[in-house]
Amino acid sequence: MVHEVRYEPTIAVLLPCYNEELTIADVVRRFREALPIATIYVYDNNSKDLTALKARAAGAVVVREPRQGKGNVVRRMFADIDADIYLMADGDGTYAPEDAPLLINTLLTERCDMVVGTRRGVTDDAGRQGHAFGNRLFNSLYKRLFGRDFTDIFSGYRVFSRRFVKSFPAVSGGFEIETEMSVHASQLKLPVSEIALDYGRRVEGSSSKLSTFQDGARILWMFTMLLKETQPLRFFGAISMLLLMASAVLGVPVFVEFAETGLVPRIPTWVLSVGLLLLSMLMLATGLVLDSVSRGRAEQKRIFYLSMPGRQNSTASTPGASNKAA
Repeated sequence: MVHEVRYEPTIAVLLPCYNEELTIADVVRRFREALPIATIYVYDNNSKDLTALKARAAGAVVVREPRQGKGNVVRRMFADIDADIYLMADGDGTYAPEDAPLLINTLLTERCDMVVGTRRGVTDDAGRQGHAFGNRLFNSLYKRLFGRDFTDIFSGYRVFSRRFVKSFPAVSGGFEIETEMSVHASQLKLPVSEIALDYGRRVEGSSSKLSTFQDGARILWMFTMLLKETQPLRFFGAISMLLLMASAVLGVPVFVEFAETGLVPRIPTWVLSVGLLLLSMLMLATGLVLDSVSRGRAEQKRIFYLSMPGRQNSTASTPGASNKAA
């Protein structure tokens, strides 16, 4: 008689950290209590304090990533670690580890590839109105450009399936990595879900690593690049329209004057208008060609995503063998 052997999914908790010695030990301890079967990984991103030492003392597996930036850390974590379920949070204590089982249960029961813990009270964090305004602005912009799958694209509290992690390209290097994750899911139409969770404040003496203007500019640039890569017809079509409008503004008065008098006294203006018209047509043609390329790339991404196994090799001798050896 053949007996079916069931394996518990292996869980990896991923904590990218930079100078979080005040909170990391408590965060690791609470995650160990909330998820006893999980392996806790702390990736230290060139911290100048005792983050790595305190994380290791609390029972986490500590790895150093020398390339500065959260995106670089996430790319390294996703490449290094093998698990069935990946939970990513911050080491600053603003996300409650006690909510982790709820996120994982949602991933499993709804068969999602990503569950995002949206942040209640995020605009109250340290009273930084610039961050609150930026959150509203970029979330609204995301909905207009990429779809309505997400209401909080900057949340760092997320749970992923193995398929998502191993098929995610992770190009960005900084805090814009969450935006890239969201666009990846929206482009491939992956099953995703959101759960509203309380968002805490940093402990006294701990400071945010975000820069309102610098990180905002990088995120806006990422929006532009992702729009160009995923929706080139829309991107180059907008440029084509702007060039066409500029050509019309310059060229129509010259054409009217020519129709009335038979003369073209402003030849440089007419030449510029024709040049802008040609550029407009070139941008439109570029958008049409790249749109076909983009659709082909999206199909390849989808096929690669589907080729990834949903779980690790079930022949492992123990459920946690693979990710403990990572």
